[in-house]
Amino acid sequence: MTNLIIGNIFSFLSALFIAVSVIKKSKKGLIGWQILDVVCCILSNIFLAAYAALTTNSVALIRNILAYKNANGKKTTIALTVLCVIAGLYANNRGIIGLLPIIASASYTVMMFTTKNEQQMRLALSSNLLLWLVHDFYVQAYSSAFTDAALSGWTVFQIIRNRAPLSMAGEKS
Repeated sequence: MTNLIIGNIFSFLSALFIAVSVIKKSKKGLIGWQILDVVCCILSNIFLAAYAALTTNSVALIRNILAYKNANGKKTTIALTVLCVIAGLYANNRGIIGLLPIIASASYTVMMFTTKNEQQMRLALSSNLLLWLVHDFYVQAYSSAFTDAALSGWTVFQIIRNRAPLSMAGEKS
């Protein structure tokens, strides 16, 4: 029971940091807060014995630090994606549920490299949060699961609120 409580405390802290990241206007600001989020996720995963999530979050920490420093090139992205998948599969102790953090982290790693657009980053974050929602509920990281649901909705709201008006072909905007 103690591990569940401690895991949920770190899960809650993680949720606070990811919440702050969603409202940041720049990609660097978004990623900076997500570094703190991932550190708390790692600690939560240790206490909740979610080993695939632990390994994918460890790779995500490296990814986020490199992305924050603009040091994530194509080879690094490929290497981190492969490492995330291999390490996650090796450490998976939750069956199909354990695959969700692997998919979430690998896809987010690719998106971080392929776009500089904050709106696309928000969309990737929203889909990432939905995968984590299912996982976090299953491993009893309830504060994170609740926050995953709320932030996914909030992120979609931010996407809609910050969208640029669409222009017709040939029309000046």
